[in-house]
Amino acid sequence: MLRNTRVSLPLVSCLLLAALIAGCGEQAKVEPQQPRPVRTVTAEKSELGELVVLTGQVQAENEAALAFRIGGRIIERSAGVGDHVLPDQILAKLDPQDELNALRSARAALSAAEGQLVEARNNYDRQTQLLSRGHTTRVLFDQAQQNLRSAQSREDDAQAQLEIAKDRVSFTELKANVTGTITGRSAEAGEVVQPGQAVFQVARIEGRDAVFDVPAQVIHSAPPNPEITVTLTDDTSVKAMGRVRQVDPQADPITRTFRVRVSLIDPPATMRLGATVTGSMRQSATPGMSIPASALTTSDSQPAVWIVDPANLTVALRNVEVQRFDPATVIISNGLQEGDIVVTAGVQALHPGQKVRLLGASS
Repeated sequence: MLRNTRVSLPLVSCLLLAALIAGCGEQAKVEPQQPRPVRTVTAEKSELGELVVLTGQVQAENEAALAFRIGGRIIERSAGVGDHVLPDQILAKLDPQDELNALRSARAALSAAEGQLVEARNNYDRQTQLLSRGHTTRVLFDQAQQNLRSAQSREDDAQAQLEIAKDRVSFTELKANVTGTITGRSAEAGEVVQPGQAVFQVARIEGRDAVFDVPAQVIHSAPPNPEITVTLTDDTSVKAMGRVRQVDPQADPITRTFRVRVSLIDPPATMRLGATVTGSMRQSATPGMSIPASALTTSDSQPAVWIVDPANLTVALRNVEVQRFDPATVIISNGLQEGDIVVTAGVQALHPGQKVRLLGASS
């Protein structure tokens, strides 16, 4: 009896272990698969185009760079950034000593030319009287006439040189030729500047622009002559309407965006130069449907989306045609019907016929 008991214990243990494994396998087979949670949107057609919002800044419609017309050393600067300037207001001065010396020299040259002209005119008058009486020769008369013409030319040249010298003296004062606000300064008193070197940047008081860097796809989808609503970024109650005035013909080589200038219509005083603004524009309505870009996947190397069957909450893959890619959305031109439930999150872990649980649905 003892011998038989020892032999049967291992056999019983093996039978119990096999039964336990078989029971676990049957329990795993019976346990149902849990539905996979997904986020969705409901496809709908919209009569309004997508709202595009971009950030830019306020700039002057026209700016003027003010510079001295002659070179020299700046001895005085009487205006700075932010100052309001008027026409003929003196903003800076050059050392005028050299130009004043040239002016005195031109005046002396003119005085000498005028004396020579008087002498030549008197000599011509005498020769004219003598020739009429026959007391001089034709050669002496012609010489007096030529001297008179030369003296007249020298006097004209001296007069012109005097005017140039006066202008150069006036050029030592840099005056504002526009009404506006100084937005930049690039020279200080004591510096030597060259002719035409910009000293001040003045924004004209007439006109304000909101300047934006716009992606190419937004420009292509914009309606003709769109209305732009511009608001201050830090105070949305301050707003103005605008019209596109200029679109740069070439994209920025780094950002690949186009600089667009929007002319503001009667902007409020609080929209100052350099203020950060937000511009919004409604794009042209499209016949397609807009869905988030995260919903797009591929099937047979073609764009596709996962569609949820609302009756049994299973998913199926459907090919679609993409009309346009935007930064965060995709416009579908064919393949979707209004009311279709499209999966937007979790698309990479789905398979056809899989049951899902909707986490959130929105149109």
